[in-house]
Amino acid sequence: MEATLKIGFIGLGNMGSAAARNIQRAGFALVVHDINRDACNKLVAQGAVWADSPAAVLDQVDIVFTMVFGPKQIEDVLRGPQGLLSTTCKGKAWVDMTTSAPKLMRELGVDFESAGGLAVDSPVTGSIDSAIRGDMILFVGGTDAAVAHVTPVLKVVGEIRRVGQYGNGYVAKLVNNQLWLVHAAAIGEAMVAAKVAGLEPDVWWAAMKGGAAESFVMQHDVPSIFAGHYDPSFRLELCLKDLGLIDELMQQTGIRHEMTQATHARFKEARERYGDCGGEMTVCKVIEDDAGVNLRVAGNWTAPWEVQHPSEV
Repeated sequence: MEATLKIGFIGLGNMGSAAARNIQRAGFALVVHDINRDACNKLVAQGAVWADSPAAVLDQVDIVFTMVFGPKQIEDVLRGPQGLLSTTCKGKAWVDMTTSAPKLMRELGVDFESAGGLAVDSPVTGSIDSAIRGDMILFVGGTDAAVAHVTPVLKVVGEIRRVGQYGNGYVAKLVNNQLWLVHAAAIGEAMVAAKVAGLEPDVWWAAMKGGAAESFVMQHDVPSIFAGHYDPSFRLELCLKDLGLIDELMQQTGIRHEMTQATHARFKEARERYGDCGGEMTVCKVIEDDAGVNLRVAGNWTAPWEVQHPSEV
């Protein structure tokens, strides 16, 4: 029965297109939509069906996934003139993977369920290479019945981590990104200080890994600095969107967040220097450039977007 489910996917950026491809590889019939139709071409060439609106996707599927830029875009997908809520939701499931505002998303979840559907939030953490491999971590919220219904599809996208009720996934994603981005900014200061004090970047990296300084950023993102591309697969524009949402959450909770505010300021400085499309780790390049040092390290630093799916190797 699982393979007979028809799946829709709306939002085919770097992460979304990789997730949709894994759903397609698993044998599910796939219907796709994106505001940029060209983003769907590869999936359509491999058998997916194009639909010209979110409503047209939902009309053809059992479960629809969404993974768009942020709050404005997901509200348009749901409440717009040709949005999901403009058509029949009864008996359908909606799984959202967007990094967005928990308050808005809880409202949209209520809207979708009030229309007879099931709502699940499943924002992701990882990287473009984990999206390609299908082992992203999914922060999954919703009723037990709703999550059970969509689990066969979620399992081909990544690792399910249940976080409770609908809306908690968005909270988990924001505080996850809060820690990630704070560490990304701090690593620039540590790397440059080590270099100026006489410790070469490759020696520093080998010494830091596995100790108290260990993190995903340390393992996965530092090589993008060595290579000099700073990982443009996740743009500064996206970092700042997420930091704005994190700031909003912190204000709503009333929690002190000076370190997060300082990180936000550093990322804004990086965007002013390197533009919206600068890679996420250009937040470290700010310190590198100001100190007049070069953190390049010779080697074969495979870019995350060059990783192949195991079935294509």
